[in-house]
Order: sequence, then structure tokens, then C-alpha cells
Amino acid sequence: MCYSHVVGEKVMVRNVIIFFIMLLSLPSLSSGSYREEFQKEFLSKTWSGEQPAENFCIECHSSDKMKPEFLTIAEEWKASWHAQNKIACHNCHGGDPKDPSMSMSPHRGFVGKPKPSEVPDFCGKCHIGILKNYNESDHGKAFRTSGKGPNCVTCHGSHNIQKANIDIISEHRCTKCHSYDRAKTMKQALFLTEKKFDELEGGLRKLRKEGVYIDDDQKNLFNIQAEFRTLFHSVDVNLVRDRTNEFSSKLAAVESKVSSTFGELRFRRNFSAFILLLFAAMGSVLYLLTKTPKD
Repeated sequence: MCYSHVVGEKVMVRNVIIFFIMLLSLPSLSSGSYREEFQKEFLSKTWSGEQPAENFCIECHSSDKMKPEFLTIAEEWKASWHAQNKIACHNCHGGDPKDPSMSMSPHRGFVGKPKPSEVPDFCGKCHIGILKNYNESDHGKAFRTSGKGPNCVTCHGSHNIQKANIDIISEHRCTKCHSYDRAKTMKQALFLTEKKFDELEGGLRKLRKEGVYIDDDQKNLFNIQAEFRTLFHSVDVNLVRDRTNEFSSKLAAVESKVSSTFGELRFRRNFSAFILLLFAAMGSVLYLLTKTPKD
């Protein structure tokens, strides 16, 4: 093999390498969006995280001086959906959790434990849409009229409140007051939409594990979910059925975005694997060229 032929092959390989380096250096939509996600997820947050504030309500209800029947309250709250979302004692009961001398002072808004008749309005300070539907439902009308019937804590409990889900509608719970037939019909009407919520929540959790910024999508899904679940409290099967298509359309938009993000992740993995194989092949070619005997 002549010397000029070997030099020509090396020049060709060099040009191929330069071409692919230039190709990889070109900005793309996917890499741009990934940089934006990185900035939102990491650069906008402190590495130290949020420091928990001192809470004398929790300390007192966890101390040895507390009556046994009140000792479980703090532990129940810590395991609750409220605690996970930073809703603490004073948000519901008032008072000042930072000052033990004023923690139960009416001057700091302390209202304590509500009477049974006050429970719906007590919880409805935050859950406004749910309170409206509850008041208009047979449950709410019965409770307001006679003082009997289910209120918020009947179904959700008082302190160990968990994230609302379709399993709250159960034969064990509903038959305490009436037959399960009507409740079962309501649960069936909710089933498919609730199943889609679970699927999308699982998809978003997987994306977070992949390092994708999903906070905005989670908030959007949460808002759709909260709006849908206000319908639970109307106890109106026809209303749920009438509005199912509306919520299905909203969830389809979220599902499309989640699927698109998974597709982009697969493309990135495949493209990265292709580039690695390409460089491995070029390395092999260069190695063979360096071993070519000279004339």
C-alpha cells in the first residue's frame, strides 16, 4: 500500500470525526428543553432544603404530660396527607405554634376542636368546592336538618387524613348508615376516571425518577383531580356521568404530554447508544489504520 493512499484514508477518517463532532455540538430542541428542566428542578432550589419550624403543638401532644387520649393526635397527623402537604395544627385549629404561652390563645385565632355540627364548615374553610357540593347533597341536607348523617370526619377521619381515593366508598363504611347499592353505583361511575388518575400519577413518578421536571404537570393533574373529586360529595351519579367526558378530555391532554416525554427519553437513549457505537467503530478503524504496514 502506497504512503499517499494511507494518508488519504487517515484524512477521510479525520473528516468523518470532525463532521460528527460538529453534528453533536448543534443545539437541539430536546437539549434546550432539558436545560430548562434542569434549571427549574435544581438551580431554583436551595441544596439545604426547607428547615422545619418549631411547633409547640406537636411537642406538647407528644410529651409525657399529655393525657393518653390526646397522645395519638401528633403521630396520626405526622402520617397524614395534611402533614405531607405542610398543613399543620394551627392551619385548622388556630393558635400560635411558635409560642407555647400563646399556642391556645383566642387572641391568636385559637378555636380548638369543633363541635360535630361545625365540622363541615370547619373543613370547608379550605375545601370550598367540596363544602358547596356537600351542602347541596342528600348527605349535607340531612346533616344540616337533623344533625345526623355523615360529615367530613365520618369518611375521612380527623387527624390521620389520607389522600382521597375511590376506596373511601366502601361497603364497610357506607352500610353504617344505609344500604350499599347507591354508593356502589357511584363508585362504578367514578371507576374509569379514577383508574386513569392512578395511571398518570404512576407515569409522572417514573419521569421524576428519570430526572425530568414534572412539578407543573403534577400540579395540573392535582387540580383536575381535586375538581373531579368535588363531584364525590354531591352523591349525584348523573352529575358524575354527565361530566365524565369533560374530565376525560383534560386527562387525555396530560396523558399525551406524558407519553411524548417518555418518547423523547427513549429517543435520547437510542441516540446516545448510536453515538457510542459510532465512536467505537471509528476507534476500531483508526486502530486498524495505525497498524497498516507501510510500503
